[in-house]
Amino acid sequence: MISEKIIEAFSLPPERVGKEIQSDTQKELTGKELNLLRSEFPDFGNWIKGKTVVDFGCGLGFQTAALANAGAEMVLGLDVNEQYIDYANRYTRECAENKDKVLFTVDYKGQERKYDAVISQNAMEHYTKPDEVLESMKNLIHEKGSLMITFGPPWYAPYGSHMHFFCKLPWLNVLFPEEAVMRVRNNYRNDGAKRYEEVESGLNKMSLSRFENLCRSHKLCVVYKKYSCIKGLNFLATIPFLREFFVNRVTVVLNYSHQ
Repeated sequence: MISEKIIEAFSLPPERVGKEIQSDTQKELTGKELNLLRSEFPDFGNWIKGKTVVDFGCGLGFQTAALANAGAEMVLGLDVNEQYIDYANRYTRECAENKDKVLFTVDYKGQERKYDAVISQNAMEHYTKPDEVLESMKNLIHEKGSLMITFGPPWYAPYGSHMHFFCKLPWLNVLFPEEAVMRVRNNYRNDGAKRYEEVESGLNKMSLSRFENLCRSHKLCVVYKKYSCIKGLNFLATIPFLREFFVNRVTVVLNYSHQ
């Protein structure tokens, strides 16, 4: 009860935060779909031209369409949500440019073609089985292909619990028991979640070290790395232990390791 009272003291009034989970309300391309990728990966605008790409976890497909418009030779949009894929297919047929360069499907395990790159944005901390997902990503690229992954915040970052929509207290998941956090969260969401894994989109507690260990276990080597820390204090990313608590975004390019 004490933990709950402290969390509530730092939380917004429930009436200021809608209880219904907000869905993706984007209805058309805005021109901003690739902003994050351009800022995180070096020379992304030039790199994408002429490449075959998988948009892994494509959602409604707007980023997928934007990748094609940016000059990709072919883009495959993958998502496990069939409703998203249905919408993406309809939008592409009716509205998108370069529709002949775009394909959407939920069948990411049945793909035989190998691609230049798999792009994953803001999803690695949500997968229920990240080990299997990373293996599936790896299987989609050819021997000289790349996995381009960016996500955040990781689990031990100030808002790694993804509860900042109602509570601005940092490190909530570190300072307080899961039960207390979930009980307070129930004042703001009506999905009945009792564990972090059960919240919208799920949270797999993906820490920085866990992600690095996953990459090593799949024999992937890091050819580019960008760890962004809070307040621009990126030197903290070089300090063991402390880096877990201050790295706010993880961006890497991974290739096959031939060792």
